[in-house]
Amino acid sequence: MAGTDPSSDGREAVAGRHRIVVVGAGPGGLCMGAKLREAGYEDFVILERSDGVGGTWRTNSYPGAACDVQSHLYSFSFFRNVEWSLPYSRQPEILDYFERFAKEHRLEPHLRLGVEVRGARWDDGGAQWHVDTDRGTFVADVVVGAVGMFNDLNWPDIPGLETFAGTMFHSARWDHDHDLSGESVAVIGSGASAIQFVPEIAPTVGRLFHFQRQPQWVLPKAEDEPYPEETIARFRRDPAAANALRDEIFDRIEHVITFSDPQLLRASEEAGLRNLALVEDPVTREKLTPRGPWGCHRPLSSNVYYPTFNLPHVEVVTDAIEKVTPAGIVTVDGVERAVDTIILGTGFATTRYLGVIDVVGRRGLRLADAWADGPQAYLGIATAGFPNLFMLYGPNTNNGSILFMIECQVAYILRQLERMETEGLRSLDVRPDAMARYNERLQQDLDRIEVWQAGGCHGYYRVPSGRIVTQWPHTMTEYADWTGRPDADAYDVH
Repeated sequence: MAGTDPSSDGREAVAGRHRIVVVGAGPGGLCMGAKLREAGYEDFVILERSDGVGGTWRTNSYPGAACDVQSHLYSFSFFRNVEWSLPYSRQPEILDYFERFAKEHRLEPHLRLGVEVRGARWDDGGAQWHVDTDRGTFVADVVVGAVGMFNDLNWPDIPGLETFAGTMFHSARWDHDHDLSGESVAVIGSGASAIQFVPEIAPTVGRLFHFQRQPQWVLPKAEDEPYPEETIARFRRDPAAANALRDEIFDRIEHVITFSDPQLLRASEEAGLRNLALVEDPVTREKLTPRGPWGCHRPLSSNVYYPTFNLPHVEVVTDAIEKVTPAGIVTVDGVERAVDTIILGTGFATTRYLGVIDVVGRRGLRLADAWADGPQAYLGIATAGFPNLFMLYGPNTNNGSILFMIECQVAYILRQLERMETEGLRSLDVRPDAMARYNERLQQDLDRIEVWQAGGCHGYYRVPSGRIVTQWPHTMTEYADWTGRPDADAYDVH
């Protein structure tokens, strides 16, 4: 695709002044760009540090990488794909979707690839943002942060990790040049990524040690086989059939994501236990049995994860890691397991959002300081003290299909831009009291979801203060309603 080659115009970025700067060319940044063009805005750039679009679907290319939302819902409503090959698509096909999206919405002239944003400073006098990059400073009236949750790698704090003499890499930066065949491999972490790549590498490695801090609920996928060609051909001939499937998936997810139906919660745990029963060895099965309720952590699904532990050379290790040595990993029971390669399936620092960048707002307020007790934003989109700054996939917007949530956020931002144009506003800053009221209600609603309050629920949802800062506690339809309401009085304007 044009603009992804280092020699193309997309890499030849020249810093300058623009009406709007979008940070990130993942799903959020691409949707923002497409809707900006549709609304008649052309004076904008999308800054992206990698060499192509797609965000997490470009950088997360580990074996087995797939979406846990069904394919026909994991696409934008205005750019649907009727030719998905699988009910749960894999990374290459999803990346192809976003590359085609960028091309067909003519975003290449707006892309500035290979440009790393290092900071952003608000100039109150000039009512503009100065976005500092490794290619110079971009000046903009409005900044849209589209960095999302899954960009800052989570490196485990394990003594001696840096002394390991073998090969080591994070699953989100998979070393495709390294051959694992016949090797003794340690996988640290048992979250969403490991659930997907462990079954892929297990048949080829010589020995696999899967270090697990806490077992996860892994439910079976009811639909996991490729769509027959005749089904794809039918969707191609009759897009309404594909749309009906999308609506069916949407309705099904809406019923699940509030975690409020006791019967559904019980049924999910029963399905998880049936899936777990595929593990033949009772000792191993016990180690893999979750201690908390289903829904306590991110829901996971796989038909091939549990059978992997029936392979004679695969071992789940539940003793805590004491240290890493040049030759392997030592657990607290004193056992050292020699390995050739360590794969860190430890996920991301999901609670930082735009805080991964040094953002400075009014009167020198740093976003990191404003979020000292955890990120918070009005509707997950705007934070008080940071005028003309909007976020996509911001705090407390994670639930259901994130692409649907992003569309709601983009529509909201466009309405704020239209207001600025119509009323001749230089700046628009969400009021602290409006943000506080919104987040107080939000936290009350989060507290009502019992499975998220259960003991042992200390996953990526929470910050040290105890607040849940990632999850949206309601349905996607309710988020569309909240973001669609008139709220002019929620902002201070100048």
